[in-house]
Amino acid sequence: MAMNGQPGCPAVAPIDHVYGTLGIVGAKTTQEYSETSQLKNEIEGVGSFTFFAPSNDAWDLLDPEIRSSLLSNVNIELLNALHYHMLDRRMLTKDLKNGMSLISMFNKQPLQINHYTNGIVTVNCARIIHGNQIATNGVVHVIDRVVTAVGNTIGDFIDAEDDLSSLRAATIASDLMERLGKPGQYTLFAPTDEAFEKLPRDVLERIMSDKKAAEALVKYHILDTAQCSEAIMGGAVHDTLEGSPLQIGCDGDSLTVNGKKLVNRKDIVTSNGVIHLIDEVLIPDSAKQVLELAGSQQTTFTDLMAQMGLAASLKPDSEFTLLAPLNDAFSEETMRMDQRLLKLILQNHIIKQKFVLNNLYNGQVLETLGGKTLRVFVYRTAVCIENSCMLRGSKEGRNGAIHNFKEIIKPAEKSFFDILSLDRRFSIFLDLIQHADLKELLSASGAWTLVIPTNDAFKDLSSSDIEFLKSNKLALQNLLLYHLAPGVFIGGGFEPGVTNIVKSLQGKNLMFKLLNDSISINGVPSKEKDLMATNGVIHVVDKLMFPADGAIGDEKLLGILNKIIKYITIRFDRGFKFQEIPLTKYFTKTITTKIVSERIG
Repeated sequence: MAMNGQPGCPAVAPIDHVYGTLGIVGAKTTQEYSETSQLKNEIEGVGSFTFFAPSNDAWDLLDPEIRSSLLSNVNIELLNALHYHMLDRRMLTKDLKNGMSLISMFNKQPLQINHYTNGIVTVNCARIIHGNQIATNGVVHVIDRVVTAVGNTIGDFIDAEDDLSSLRAATIASDLMERLGKPGQYTLFAPTDEAFEKLPRDVLERIMSDKKAAEALVKYHILDTAQCSEAIMGGAVHDTLEGSPLQIGCDGDSLTVNGKKLVNRKDIVTSNGVIHLIDEVLIPDSAKQVLELAGSQQTTFTDLMAQMGLAASLKPDSEFTLLAPLNDAFSEETMRMDQRLLKLILQNHIIKQKFVLNNLYNGQVLETLGGKTLRVFVYRTAVCIENSCMLRGSKEGRNGAIHNFKEIIKPAEKSFFDILSLDRRFSIFLDLIQHADLKELLSASGAWTLVIPTNDAFKDLSSSDIEFLKSNKLALQNLLLYHLAPGVFIGGGFEPGVTNIVKSLQGKNLMFKLLNDSISINGVPSKEKDLMATNGVIHVVDKLMFPADGAIGDEKLLGILNKIIKYITIRFDRGFKFQEIPLTKYFTKTITTKIVSERIG
């Protein structure tokens, strides 16, 4: 640097002792107080010191009463305060490790060091703003506040603070007071009594009377690292002792927790961490009842649950799983339904056990409160129950779990054959099924995906064309079984934007594609919602399916198919013959044994 009053090139002044260095770095007030308190001789003399020197602004920020008390007894109080800012050896910032507890020169009282990954170093939460100023007998680090000696633990502070009586009760009830009295590096976001008073009385009483819920509540306010406010630069996520994350950030001079300005007093330093007082109680999902887990997108579901008396039936000592549709899932038509039917719909969205996401597996059957069974389907990118797939945001609470769904879940009640029989749109396909001897296959239990063409798919065929199709059973079976595939593949279960290959029972592949919530099969759109059957799922199309790489060896059959299949060119191969498809393994035979007792004698 250029030396004052000296012409020429920049030069470097020789280093000075600690006392002189205080003046060089601009810590004039600390330097003045060092002289007033008789510390000057010590830090000018022989030795090796580290001085965490409060800046001039730091002294101005100190409570006037505390500052006045120090200055009224400079030889004892002020000297002790300055000694508390000192170590009896030189330590550069690189030597100050996170979580260190260093012995100060005042009565061997500890100084708590935190060295954060962003490079910030704090001493009792005071930030080093100008570090590593080397002196002949040590080093000076300028800090942004005056630090005071700490002896109490977090547990001691909770026990002594009048405004933390509710937190104290919860901490004692959850057996955590002892832990907060032991050595460690914690951050406690401590709700005041006023914060607890904001909670509904029934919620507070329920949590306080439940040891596990109280423990979860308290642990959700504790981090296992000391996070001083000066080290928090932006929204950082930290795991709590409860296991769920908290997002800690800053908004101007204010600390934020989960995006809210909740902190009304920060950086209360203890021997085992730091405390920030907050004006709102943070309730983790693990302390909530299952219905309390619902968010703003499930208010229609929760409101209806209350109106139908179902909310009251979810007892705290029982476990449930809620399959909660989003608000948009409830159409005006649904809301106008008979109340008894609407209640049954809701009951079929309540499972009588707790199933978190990781407990669900493909083929699982769940029993609802309404007495129906629901099937679970697990795909590469989705978990679905019957016709509806889960959205992100599943939560686990004290007595249950909640999963979010885009649509109302509809339990299946009819088989493929029943659905075809009751819907005249499928009468031609059903007639062909029966002539191909496939009725039993579509009636039996199982897990299938069926692509059904409506009668419109056959509108260009004459009655004689239909009769010709029926006359060749082997060919007809091959044509129809290309529409059936093992496994239940609902629309929402397909991976979006890519071709999903599903092997049909006939042997050739069906090509499913999901785009903008609509599916197509072999390029043919399915314009209707999935129809769930007890033995699988139906996708409705208006074209007969045929594999793009398939062939026909019969010219008349080719001519008939060309009338209705125009989205591909069917290859003619005179030597091609349909192969028989074994079906017996797909039927379940029931053998009844009759026991006849004979009389003896």
